[in-house]
Amino acid sequence: MVEKRCRLCHGGLRHAFVDMGVLPLANSYLRVEQLGYPEPMYPLRAFVCGDCFLVQLEEAASPEQLFSEYPYLSSCSESWLQHAREYVEMVVGRFGMDGRSQIVEVGSNDGYLLQYFKEKRMPVLGIEPAADVAAVALRRGIPTLVKFFGQQTARGVAGEWGCADLLVGNNVLAHVHDLYDFVQGMKILLKPRGIITLEFPHLMKMVDGRQFDTIYHEHVSYFSLFTVERLFAAHALAVFDVEVLPTHGGSLRIYVRHSGDSSRPVGARVGDLRARERTAGLDRLEYYQSFAPKVTEAKSKLQDFLYAAKREGKSIVGYGAPAKGATLLSYCGIGPEFVTYTVDVNPYKQNRFLPGTHIPIRHPDEIRQTRPHYLLILAWNLREEIMKQMAHIYEWGGQFVIPVPEIKVYSLS
Repeated sequence: MVEKRCRLCHGGLRHAFVDMGVLPLANSYLRVEQLGYPEPMYPLRAFVCGDCFLVQLEEAASPEQLFSEYPYLSSCSESWLQHAREYVEMVVGRFGMDGRSQIVEVGSNDGYLLQYFKEKRMPVLGIEPAADVAAVALRRGIPTLVKFFGQQTARGVAGEWGCADLLVGNNVLAHVHDLYDFVQGMKILLKPRGIITLEFPHLMKMVDGRQFDTIYHEHVSYFSLFTVERLFAAHALAVFDVEVLPTHGGSLRIYVRHSGDSSRPVGARVGDLRARERTAGLDRLEYYQSFAPKVTEAKSKLQDFLYAAKREGKSIVGYGAPAKGATLLSYCGIGPEFVTYTVDVNPYKQNRFLPGTHIPIRHPDEIRQTRPHYLLILAWNLREEIMKQMAHIYEWGGQFVIPVPEIKVYSLS
C-alpha cells in the first residue's frame, strides 16, 4: 500500500483525526429522476500530519467533480453580505485603496464581495471555477474568469490584467487540493507591496466546538494559524496580521505580504494567537486525538433527541440545505422518517433532495403551511439571521433546535 503524504510538508500521514465512514458528496443535490439510482459514495476520513499538524482528507473526488457545478450562492445570506460590506469599508480605509487599486478575488462566487469594490469605482476581477455561479456574477457586471486558480492562471491574469494590490480569498483555502500551486500562484499575482487577505474556518474552533459537519469532501484541508503560517512561509510570504471572526462557527482572517516587504511589520495579534494555539495544544498530537470521541458523542445525542421527539409525536423539519447539513444528516443516518423536509432560500436547491438521506428541499413558505413542532437549523452558522426571519414559528408554539456544538432548543417562553 502506498503511504499517504501530507499536502503541506509531504510527510507520511499515519495519524487518524476522524473517520465519518462512506458518504456522498455533500453538494450533490438530487433531482427526482435520480432517486432510483445508486449515488457515488466516497470515504470521508481525515488525518493529522504528525510533523506539521495540518488536518486533511485523503483524496476522494477531483476538483472538477466537486466545483465545476457548485450550488452555493454567497448572496443568499444577508448577514454574509453585511460581512462583505464591512470588510470592503475596513480594507479600503486601512490600506488607503482607491480607483487605481487592482482588486482580485479567488473563488469569487456570484460577485457578492466584488460588487462593493465596484461601487467604489475600483477595478475588479473574479476568478471562479464553477461556470454556473460565475454566470451570476457576469450578469451583475462583475468581470469573472471561469478557471481554477494556480500558477498558470496567475501568470495569465498578471499578463492581461496586471498584478493585484489586494488579492482576496474567502472560504477557498480549505478547498484547495494542490496547496503549493495555489499559494505560489498568489505570490506570482501579488504586487511587491500588495496584500493578500484570506478567511477560513479556524481548526481550533472546529475542534473545541465539535463542528464535525464542517468536514466534508469539498473541504480537503483544515487550518490553524500554526499551519497556515508554515504554508505561506514556504513561498516567501508572511502573515503580518490576523483577526478572529465569528463567521462559519469561528474563522480566521489573515493578512499576508511578501516576506521582503518590510513596510508592514508583524502585528501583536499574530503573536497572541500563536500563544493561544500553543497553550491549547495545537502543536501536540493529543489535541487532535481528542476530536473523534467528541464526534461520536455528538452524533449519539442528536439521534437520541430526534428519536425521542418522534416517539412523542413531534414533527421536525429542517432549515437550510447547506453542505454541512447534508453531512450531518448523512453521517447520523437521519432521513425523511425523522426530518420530513428542509427548506432553503437558494432556488437552485428547491425541489431537489439532499444527497444520501433524500430529504426533500422546499421553499421556506412551506413552514408556515405545515407548522412543525421543531425547526432544526442545519445552517447553524446563520442561526441568528434564521431565527429572526422565522420567528413566526412561535405563533403555534414551534421551537428552534441547534444541533452543533450540542443540542440546544429555543422557545418563546
